[in-house]
Amino acid sequence: MSSISSKLVDTPAQAFVELLEQLYHERSLASHTAGRSLPLRRRELYVVCRGVIQLHTIHPDGSETLLGLVGPSMPFGLPLTTVDPYWATALTDVDLLPLAMNEVEASCDLMAGIFAHLARRLQQTEAWLALSGKRLVADRLRHLLILLAQEFGQVEPGGVRLTVRLTHHQLATIIGTTRVTVTRLLRDFRNEGWLKIHQRQLILSLQMLNLS
Repeated sequence: MSSISSKLVDTPAQAFVELLEQLYHERSLASHTAGRSLPLRRRELYVVCRGVIQLHTIHPDGSETLLGLVGPSMPFGLPLTTVDPYWATALTDVDLLPLAMNEVEASCDLMAGIFAHLARRLQQTEAWLALSGKRLVADRLRHLLILLAQEFGQVEPGGVRLTVRLTHHQLATIIGTTRVTVTRLLRDFRNEGWLKIHQRQLILSLQMLNLS
């Protein structure tokens, strides 16, 4: 475990990060490596300080539903869901700040900060749900990549690089199709010229995100 003041990184929610550093500068973070399933407690929230968490559930037939991705400064945990079973897996190496619900409920500043970033989670969830209304699978995948780039993209001269790596199977799970279809569509997108793949990372053109 590491000190919170040394592991928090810059995010668009800098004010919330600074609040956490001020309130919990002596508290240790829980660090987990990519691919690890995270233990969750009933009366505990977790704020992501570094990395990305994948939230998912498993159905009786063994199929999986990806419920969302949680990035820096965003909260998650059992108090925020009624889904059962509910799994959290480290998509990348992560550092988490555990917060007991009673200390969250006792702090107006903390409640306000968590609410702002919980709103981001809600916006992401609704945007993913809206994808299901698109009739064409290609449109669903195209808009999913745009959403991921907006949430987890890094702008660079050649385009916007997705800083999270989702497998073709994971992308297929989100949009309700097969891995084979996703592989074919990604190839089509590359041929159209607005998607590049470099070292297994997806790069969207600036024009695709109206950033040019």
